[in-house]
Formats: sequence, C-alpha cells, structure tokens
Amino acid sequence: MPLSKNLEDAYRFPGFRPLPTVQGIFGDAHASLSPLRAVKKTVCGTCGLVHRGFYDRKRRRVRDLSCGGLRIFLDLKVRSVECRSCGKVKQKRLSFLADNPFYTKRFAYYVGRRCRSASIQSVAKELFLDWHQTKELEKQYMQEQLRRAGCPAPKAMGVDEISIRKGHTYRIVVSDLLRKRPIWFGGVDRSEESMDLFFKEWGEKNTEKIRLAVMDMWKPFRNSTLKHCPNTAILFDKFHVMKHLGDALDKVRKSEYGRLSGKERSYIKGQKYTLLSRKANLSLDGKRSFKKLLAANQRLSKAYLLKETFGQLWSYDREDWARKFFDNWKASLKWQRLPSYEKFAEMIEKHWDGIVAYCRPENKVPLGFVEGLNNKVRVIQRRPYGLREEEYPRLKVLTCMLPEI
Repeated sequence: MPLSKNLEDAYRFPGFRPLPTVQGIFGDAHASLSPLRAVKKTVCGTCGLVHRGFYDRKRRRVRDLSCGGLRIFLDLKVRSVECRSCGKVKQKRLSFLADNPFYTKRFAYYVGRRCRSASIQSVAKELFLDWHQTKELEKQYMQEQLRRAGCPAPKAMGVDEISIRKGHTYRIVVSDLLRKRPIWFGGVDRSEESMDLFFKEWGEKNTEKIRLAVMDMWKPFRNSTLKHCPNTAILFDKFHVMKHLGDALDKVRKSEYGRLSGKERSYIKGQKYTLLSRKANLSLDGKRSFKKLLAANQRLSKAYLLKETFGQLWSYDREDWARKFFDNWKASLKWQRLPSYEKFAEMIEKHWDGIVAYCRPENKVPLGFVEGLNNKVRVIQRRPYGLREEEYPRLKVLTCMLPEI
C-alpha cells in the first residue's frame, strides 16, 4: 500500500491534509515527524465564524500516538484569524487537540486508559512524559468519561463513607444501584450537613425520583435522606448488619479464650478469621481447625450456628415470615449466656423497619455493590500511596465503574 494512503488513514484530522512524507528528527532516535498541510479555510476559535484568509500562523509540534516503538510528533502550523465578529485576533481551535495543545486527544485518552491499571509514575516513565503532564491528561480522559455517561436521575441509591487518610477524615460516596456506578463523591465528613450537599448539588428534580436508599445504620445519613426525600424507603445494608453480628461472635471467642486455659485455650488461639469465614470458603487446613474448634467448645459452636442461620433473614419475600424467623432466632438465645448476641438482637429490633424492607419485591436490589465499590476505592488509594488533592480522587472514584473510551 502506498505511503500516502497510510498517512491519510492514520493522520486524517479535521482541517488538515497529511503530506506523503515522514521525516526523522535529527538527534532523537525515538521520534518521527509527520508534516500536516492545512486547508484554505480558517475558523475562529471563539465564535466559529469561517474566514478564507488568516492573520498569521505559528509552527507547533504535537505529540501523537506512538508507532513501532517510535514517538510520533505532528508538525502543523496553527493559524490565527482577525475575526470580524469578535473584533480581535483569535487562534484557531483544533478539535483533535487535548486541553494541553501539545498533545492530541487520542494520545490523552491512551494515557487515561493506561492509568486505569497502572500508576501515574509508571505510565509517565513508559511514555517519556512529565508526572504532572500525565496526571492532567488522565484527568481530561476521566472528565470525558463523565461527560459521555451523563447524570441520569437515580431511582435506587447506595450511601457509604470512605476514609481518605488517617485521623477520621471521611468522604461520602453515593451510588446508583440500578446502573451500578458511583454518581457523587464529596462532603467534608460523614455528618448530616455533608450528606445535604448531595441533594443540594443534584437538585430536587433529579432526587425526587429516588424511591430506595441503601445505607448502613448511621443516623445522619438516614435523617438527611428523609428530610429531602420523605417518601424514600430506607434499607439497611446486609453486609453492615452481618458485620455487627461478626463482632458479636468475636466477643464470644475472646470471652471463651479468657475463661479457658491449657489445651482447651489452644484450640481457640488464632481462629478469629476461621470463625468469621463461611465454611465453604475455608481451605482444607481451615476446615480441620474449624471442626476441632467446634467440637472442643460448645458455646462457640452455638454462636457460630446462630451467626450462619441469621443470614436466612434476607431470603424471605414476606415481612410476616421474616418477623417469625427473627422471633424464633431471638428465642433461641435464651439460656445461651451470649450477652453480645442479646445486644445485637436489641439493635436489630430498633432498626427492624430498615432491615425488613428488603422483603418487598420493589426493594430487591444488589446489596453487594456498595461494598464492592469500597474495595475498588481502597485499591485506588493504595496505588499512588495516598491522594493529595480533592479533584483527582473524586474523578477516580466516579469513573472506576465506567467503560473505557
């Protein structure tokens, strides 16, 4: 295939025609130069008025996608026009350039795609870029992702907080559970005032369609949601509820470890995560230790069985059946001498309406998405060894579930 045909296909940018020659830059073995010849018409970069002439032009080298291990630079002349409409000299705006005019958009999007799975430092080293330039190109890529995804009004939202640094510094993450993507990241803590910022930014028109809100049992989140959306059903997250039950089981383990001595204590030592795990997820050695532990300590055995059976609560489709199950489960605590479980049952009684709401057919939403999103956020935090500004982590969190462009 002729060289001219290859250039036309690879470097067909609006307003320019590629010349059928490629020249290397003297002294740089990793760069090539692709001259581009501009067409006759010139468009004002401010108002869009078309002019047949131009005021002046400046030569610019623009970084493009690499080819065959070589860095490709586009050699183009950017025109300025004395616009009759604006009354000033304006430079022509080129749609194929990134916000940083020394890089093409497709190169910026390539940098953004690489940064989804690698650190900024490694991508900058690979592409021979400055660290700050790489970060700005990635931010433009993420902003374009958000622009294409839009801001649809959620019908079922999930609310949770994440810790961004030591010292109880929190930010709130709001997710669209039906579209399975985060839609808001902000606040200064996990207070009711910070949660109010979400409803203020999104507006009444977008939030009035929310019919379900999934959250933990943190009272400020609940108060803010009911204040702005009084008809919204509150559903407490299953994983947060089960976490409280796991803490109750761990208290039983600690009390038994302190009560026993000698060989009986050795069965309990180091078995915290064996008890908190489901039996099907244990390794072969874990199952052996688990079997010995339950055979050696009757109270731990009963506490573990109570924890496993409580998970059936979310399998019922009717509220009266779920209530009957919970009453029987609570009655089975009698004479078991498990004070942490009794305290857990009292907590469930206080928040019963938010737990049993899952039995309604319209409230059957994926409850694991919020926790899965938290795991993704923790991976994002570990990759750069901390986040030093607000805008970058906000973009990373909001785009972590969006498709690549």
